[in-house]
Parts: sequence; structure tokens; C-alpha cells
Amino acid sequence: MQLKDFAGILPMGDGSTASVEVLGLTADSRSARPGYLFAALHGTKADGAAYAADAVAKGASAIIAARDAALGDLAVPILRVDDPRHALALAAARFYRAQPATMAAVTGTSGKTSVVSFLRQIWAHAGLQAASIGTTGVVAPGRDDYGTLTTPDPVALHLLLKELADAGVTHAAMEASSHGLDQRRLDGVKLTAAGFTNLGRDHMDYHPTVEEYHRAKLRLFDTLLPKGAPAIIFADDAWSAATIAAANKAGRIVLSVGRKGDFLKLKRLELERYRQRAEVEFSGTLHEVDLPLAGDFQMSNALVAAGLALATGVKAGTVFAALEHLKGAPGRLDLVGTTSTGAPVYVDYAHKPEALENVLLSVRPFTTGKVVVVFGCGGDRDKGKRPIMGGIATRLADVSIVTDDNPRSEVPATIRAEILANAPGAIEIGDRREAIRHAIGLLSAGDTLIVAGKGHEEGQTIGTVTHPFSDHDEVRTALAGKGG
Repeated sequence: MQLKDFAGILPMGDGSTASVEVLGLTADSRSARPGYLFAALHGTKADGAAYAADAVAKGASAIIAARDAALGDLAVPILRVDDPRHALALAAARFYRAQPATMAAVTGTSGKTSVVSFLRQIWAHAGLQAASIGTTGVVAPGRDDYGTLTTPDPVALHLLLKELADAGVTHAAMEASSHGLDQRRLDGVKLTAAGFTNLGRDHMDYHPTVEEYHRAKLRLFDTLLPKGAPAIIFADDAWSAATIAAANKAGRIVLSVGRKGDFLKLKRLELERYRQRAEVEFSGTLHEVDLPLAGDFQMSNALVAAGLALATGVKAGTVFAALEHLKGAPGRLDLVGTTSTGAPVYVDYAHKPEALENVLLSVRPFTTGKVVVVFGCGGDRDKGKRPIMGGIATRLADVSIVTDDNPRSEVPATIRAEILANAPGAIEIGDRREAIRHAIGLLSAGDTLIVAGKGHEEGQTIGTVTHPFSDHDEVRTALAGKGG
């Protein structure tokens, strides 16, 4: 491609640079190559303008920059725009061009991973070539890539969408994080539908207030989703009304789901240890659903996914039939095994206050003995949630064991102390492996153990090094040692 092919996105000036060749795009000067467009983005930790000269030295053919970026003298065209992140996203979309024909994005504090996984499964049940993109990676026919980033940067995202489209994927569901929305990563995605799950405390190290956090989420509905497109919104959350109002005001078609939902109304729900039985009303007809997953929050996630499937053209009978075959997303109330006395051990990704509260409340109805929880908090992240999570654990669990999550650059004992400050009676075991082993040793018949915080992750980051570590593997090893 040439610069002129980005007309309408990037300034063309007097046309003298129109024939400059563009062989790729990047916002990382280390990845710059001859012929690449380099986007000098201002970040929270670094300013890309400082790396523009390095990108040019590596052969970058032009620079995308903010109008006030200080770049010095560079021997390549400098394309100044109001919003470089937005321009990069649109340029990446135009460069890679192909996307699956039906794209759905899901936002919210908790449940995004499960919803996109469920939606992919429903689409597949309908015979469609479907993919999901999110925290646990990319899943598509013939592809299962482990991942760690909820919403990829726009260049990686559009390369991925092209790969999926070229492979025949027609339907893709992706998570839309608040960071991704705020940083314009999805601005080039052609959305068919969007979903909202809930809002709780998260990323307070990035967003100054919960209201600002919600405002970032709303970009999905009032900016990115086209007017007249369906917005499937879970109706039973404290932030549902504000989200519905914003989507309505923006001219989107709001389809609410849940007990208070108008599109899909949950009329009855019976919780069992390993499944749920529900009656869901759709278009005046009552559908009975046996959802093979524990935890009423999973029913909430399933309803959002079902709403998105219906809104993207899947017939109701197919959708409700598919719900009875859903498999949980990796690390989301994931039953890893049971002790010799039958006590179940779950691994869950809950690392936010509301998520921890939800998972502990979800297992209580079928726990006749003790609820035991092992959890910690990550370093270099929102410190304010640590005492909140300590309070939730000691309020809702019978035994709380505070351990290390991903301490990163912080002193692990300091993180634990901040949790324990509001967790009277909790047990402190810094070594996560030992904490899991100790917790399993406490279990008796009727008890339930939740190992929370890391879910699908396969490493523990201490300092700058990520060491191999899997809660699933540690639980299995501990159960085997106990004869479970």
C-alpha cells in the first residue's frame, strides 16, 4: 500500500508524499521495519515521540503523531492528527482489510471471557465458523492460542481478524476491556452487536473514578457500535440502568436480559452442585434450560451470550439447545477435581472484589459444610481493592487463606498485610503452592474450596520474571497426594 491509500484517515498534505510505500504498521519502535508506519503514541509510562527517531533509523517510512508531539527533525513524512490512537486503529483496519462478517464485542467488569466463549459455542452449535478472542486467548476451528491480553493492540488485532477471516471464520466474539476501549484498540472493528455484563471495582490504577471507568465502557455503545445495532445488556446489575440509558440515547437497539430483562427474562432458576435449571421467556414463549455449569453468574453470562446469538440471527430453538451443551471458559469456576470425600475444588479467575463475592456466593447454596477460599492480590495494580477483598473473603467464606498472586515489583508480604488488615482470622501462607495444599488438607465431606485469582494463567510473576505456575496443576497434585 501507499500513503494515499490511507486518505480520509491520515492527512495527505499537498500530495507529495502520496506514493510513500507502507509495508506495515507498528506503535513499538523495536518492531519497526523498512516501509513501516510508526505511530508515536503517548502512553501512561512512555511517550512514543521519544522513539520516533529510532523507528526512522530502522526504516520507518512515515510517522503518525499528535499535533503537539515533539519529534525533532526527521527525514520522513510526519502525519499529525488529533487522535493518533484512533488513526492507528483505522489505518490497521484498512491495511489488513478482512474481518469476520459478524463481529460482537462484550464489555463489563466480570464475565466477558465466559460470554465470548459461550457465544462462540452457540454459533458453532448453529453450524457457523466461529471464533472467540479474549483473556484466555484465541479459539477458532483448528486454532487454540493461549493469550494474556484481554484486548490486543489494533495492529495485532486486525492481523488476527484477517487471519480468522482468511481461514473461513464468519463469526467472532471479542472482549472489550476498558483499557482497549479507552485506547481506541477497537475503533477499526466493524461491529454487528455488543454486550454488557456488569460493572464493579477494577482498574482503579488507570481510571480515576468508577464513573470514569464506566464512561470508558460506554464508548462501546455510544461510539463504536453503529446506530440501530443491537446492544444486549444484562439488566440486573447496579450499572445496568445507566448503560441502557446511554445506549438508548445513542440510538442503539437495547435488548435487555436477566430477571429484569425484556428480551430474555429469567423466570425461574434452581441451583445444583454441577448445573442449573432455568425457565427463560423469549418472545412470549417459556424455554426450559439445563445449564451444565455451577454458579448463578454463569446463567447471567449465558443469557448475555444467548441474547447476542439471537441478535445475530441464530434461531431460538438452536440457541436454547446450545445452552445445554456449554462448557465453561478456562479458569472460570472450573471444577478441577474432588477430594476422596467428595469435596469439590474449583479454580476461578476472580481477582476483583465483585468477582470474588459472586463466586463465593455461588457455591454457598450447594455447600453443606465449609466454604474455603485461597486468594491474594496482584502487585502494581489497584491497591484499594486489597482490604475490600479481605473483607469479602472473611464475610463469605468459613476459612480464608491469604497467599501471593502475581506480586510483580511489590514486596509480597506488604500486599498480604494490606489484605489481612481487613481479614480477621484469615490464615497467611505466602507460598501459593503450600496454601493450596494446606487448603485441600482442611476439606471434609460437604466442603467446597475456591482457589481464586489466577484462573487460566500458567505463570506467577515475581519481580520481572514469570515463573511457571498453574493453579490447576497444583490442585491436581495436591488432590493426588490426598487420594482425591
